[in-house]
Amino acid sequence: MHRAVSMVAHLGLRLQALPSALGRPFSCAQDVLRRTPLYDFHLAHGGKMVAFAGWSLPVQYRDSHVDSHLHTRRHCSLFDVSHMLQISVPAVAAVRLATALLENPEVKLAGLAARDSLRLEAGLCLYGNDIDDHTTPVEGSLSWTLGKRRRVAMDFPGASVIVAQLKGKVQRRRVGLMCEGAPMRAHSPILNTEGTVIGTVTSGCPSPCLKKNVAMGYVPSEYSRPGTPLLVEVRRKQQVAVVSKMPFVTTNYYTLK
Repeated sequence: MHRAVSMVAHLGLRLQALPSALGRPFSCAQDVLRRTPLYDFHLAHGGKMVAFAGWSLPVQYRDSHVDSHLHTRRHCSLFDVSHMLQISVPAVAAVRLATALLENPEVKLAGLAARDSLRLEAGLCLYGNDIDDHTTPVEGSLSWTLGKRRRVAMDFPGASVIVAQLKGKVQRRRVGLMCEGAPMRAHSPILNTEGTVIGTVTSGCPSPCLKKNVAMGYVPSEYSRPGTPLLVEVRRKQQVAVVSKMPFVTTNYYTLK
């Protein structure tokens, strides 16, 4: 995966978290959807197009979701993020660029399904699911985004609340969860071992790399320590879950120097 990030970085693309299959339902309706410059390119390469956030995008290609996920981890994959309007090449050059990248035998196309499971294994938030306008960096376990200078200067939106949370306690925190059995999904209730609902799963899926179910959700701070046993309600049945450190899979990001 680090090769994929390296290649994209050199091309000047800015990656953002992509809304996932777990966060918003897919649809087969294609008649009123916007199309990226690579729409025909996706079809020509076997892309299975779905409706997503007003766009027609590939959920996967000829390879299965799991095969695509694992290929990205081991080698390199190309994702279409031009619907985010973050691409730095002209639309007319997008197909030529994608074609050139695929000439490398390690590079394959990957769709929304693989991107979602990859970002979950990495413990990355999906805006609208795992964080929103009402989530502070401390609650979202994102305090690392606030540098020392800014903490002292308090020159960012919400500083009075956030700095106080950094120095004291916060009521809830985003945590990682792992369990066996049925996969945890968004909106699954999180319970303590006494059976009291204490939180909610925000994202979840089976991990292709770990062969276990992983998820993220919010719980009161006293339940946020890694190793804490909890319960998650899946399909009206309670199953044991354990608070786990994130990322679930060790990252190997390429850092452009």
